[in-house]
Amino acid sequence: MADRGSQVFGDGQSPSSNGTEAGGMFGTIRKSFRQVIEKSPISPKNLVGKLKTDANTSDSARPDAPPSPSPSTGSTLSSPLRGLSRSRTDPNIAAFSDIMQKKGAFIRRSLRMSKNKSKEKSPRPESVTEECELAKAVAAEEEAEEELEETYTLPEIPTTPLSVMQINKLIEMEVLEEAHLNLLALRLEFQQEWKSCGGGDSTVEFAKKEKDLNLLYGELRNKINTIVRDSNSLPSRNKGLLVHVARIIQEEDRRSQEAGGLPGSWMEAWKEAVCEGVKAKVKNVHLEQSEHNASWLSVHLGLLGSAIVQDLENVKRDLSGSYPPSFSVFSTYVSSYNSVIGQHVKTLEQQATELKDLYALLDWIIHRYQSEKIMGSISLQPNMKNESAEITLEENFLLQLREKYCSRVKVDLRACLDRVIRSESDEVWANRMRPATDENYLDSQFHMDLWTNIKGRVRNSQTIDPELGQQVAASSLSELKDFPKRFESEFRSHCSALKHEPLWTDYQITYINSFTALQEHMEEYQSMSPLQMEGLKREVKWLITRLLQDMEDQFKEDVKPFLRRMMTRKWLTNDDDFKKLESRTARLGDHCSVMRPPHAQELASRLHFHVVKEYIGQLMKGNYSCKNRKHEAAAKKIQQQWVQLVNLFEDMNSPHEWLHPVGHDLSNVIKQKNKADIKNHLQPLVEHYPDFSRKNLVALLHFRGLMRGREHQSILQKLSELKRNVNPAEINKHQVLFSDMLVSVNTDCLSNLPFSCLSFLLPS
Repeated sequence: MADRGSQVFGDGQSPSSNGTEAGGMFGTIRKSFRQVIEKSPISPKNLVGKLKTDANTSDSARPDAPPSPSPSTGSTLSSPLRGLSRSRTDPNIAAFSDIMQKKGAFIRRSLRMSKNKSKEKSPRPESVTEECELAKAVAAEEEAEEELEETYTLPEIPTTPLSVMQINKLIEMEVLEEAHLNLLALRLEFQQEWKSCGGGDSTVEFAKKEKDLNLLYGELRNKINTIVRDSNSLPSRNKGLLVHVARIIQEEDRRSQEAGGLPGSWMEAWKEAVCEGVKAKVKNVHLEQSEHNASWLSVHLGLLGSAIVQDLENVKRDLSGSYPPSFSVFSTYVSSYNSVIGQHVKTLEQQATELKDLYALLDWIIHRYQSEKIMGSISLQPNMKNESAEITLEENFLLQLREKYCSRVKVDLRACLDRVIRSESDEVWANRMRPATDENYLDSQFHMDLWTNIKGRVRNSQTIDPELGQQVAASSLSELKDFPKRFESEFRSHCSALKHEPLWTDYQITYINSFTALQEHMEEYQSMSPLQMEGLKREVKWLITRLLQDMEDQFKEDVKPFLRRMMTRKWLTNDDDFKKLESRTARLGDHCSVMRPPHAQELASRLHFHVVKEYIGQLMKGNYSCKNRKHEAAAKKIQQQWVQLVNLFEDMNSPHEWLHPVGHDLSNVIKQKNKADIKNHLQPLVEHYPDFSRKNLVALLHFRGLMRGREHQSILQKLSELKRNVNPAEINKHQVLFSDMLVSVNTDCLSNLPFSCLSFLLPS
């Protein structure tokens, strides 16, 4: 105490230690305190006298004293003790403050005891409502006592300031009020000298004083910034000190236009210090490396939210009362957090590469920061009622974060698709494993895995933002669009050697079914991403078309030799070729039974048409002519075989029912014993197949054994009559069978006429 008194106040004396004063311990403390502060240039007597007088009277007494706002009525700052308040770092003041606090606590306990006794004696309130109102009134009174008044009375500025070293020491020791008053005194001297110089060239002494003034003000501002920056970490220690900080800021901003001060707003510097304190708080939140903890970001964001709430609770409870209302302390801290967190999440975004981390960051920014877990916390109400709870983000940051998230969705989905292909290759193709069945259909479950993967990501993204869900759906479908081609390429590369084996067909059916199911799963995103969905549909369609075409070509190749030997002499006496045709067709039916609709019906219909066209087409080629009444046996055989073919394709659910009558209609023409009766069986054939033409009838009659003659011409004439009654508009273009059928029989009308019919052309 003695060292500090001699160093700061410059009188070379130490406080007296008359501890034997009759007043006891409190008297001793008061006497020691009085002896110390009486030696300061800022006399407590003058200070008390100044606080008791009117502010205007004081200003008029000293013409050079700057005007200050007057305190409001009832202000606690107008009391002498408030005018003499110092930092708790001053040992003298700290000791005195501790004693006074203990004494005050003793007095308050005594008052509470007396209140309790008086309550015991006084009648109880009539109702619980009265008790609640009384409690509210007491709480409001206590809160009002803790509020800091907006206005204040500046203590008397000393006529002779302390030395620069002494003022600097006061600043270092955080005796801010005394340091500031002496600094103001030094500033007044500087202004007077400046006026005496007329604002012209200054002396060396004047320049030195200006430099000292700038250095001291710089130290004061730095000290204030440090105190403010750390105040939310040490709220109870700095609570009283912040009162002086607030008054200094108010006074300096009021004097901002006067010479000798620092440029720039002290209030803005205070806000920057608050922001620096918030940055330090955020920086101190534990953040692990992703290599050490897979959930590093989720853990950090959870700790960060708790730290924000705890800090704002401290501000609300401990710091707000240390500033005048104009400082809007709570609002400033909230605004600082919004700004600092905006920069912090940008740093986190650069470190986040995994989808789960990007999801956690998006969810925290968009939802959790504003939720009841952080800024919407009940403990921060009602102060947060009119405050913004949105993070201050850089322009387009959220858009870029969404795009990064969607890009990561595509990367992860591509890796998933690669795993699907690798799994099929290693587990199925390499081992020549027969595909599994699902609901009696050949199926590979990869479409379910992909569907679950995409659906989960879209739904999770929708919880953050419906628009993000749409973007994720579009990104997923865009990446999925290339999957069919990649899969087919790998499939053909690994399984081309199986092309003529039944397993090849099983694989084809399996992937037709699987990609059909995958497309059906993705249909739910049609409205969310129509363009990408159409692209996926197109690729799936082409893959299925190519696989179906392979199956169709394989079937056609298998049955080609059997169909080619239909309607021949061997066919009439031997059933081996037809049985093989029937066997291959039955196998096709088995394949269609394990293929999902509608592709099973599509394949069955195409091959149904092919078999009918090729089987009937053999009648048009003139390979055989049923002479010597063999036409009856041929017609009977056609009828029997046709029934078997019809039954096979009906079992496949072929939609080409219009092909069923052709075999019966043709066999009825062929089996007629009497050539003249053939004319009576042409009408059903023309009605069912309007494209049945004269050349087709000539070939049919050739197979029947009727190649020329009067009856031949009569039958052709009958067909012409029937064809004239056919309305071309009624012909279904999708039900054309004979028009593009190859006819090998010579259908020249003159070649089919007997020689007697041409005699009139000879010369007489």
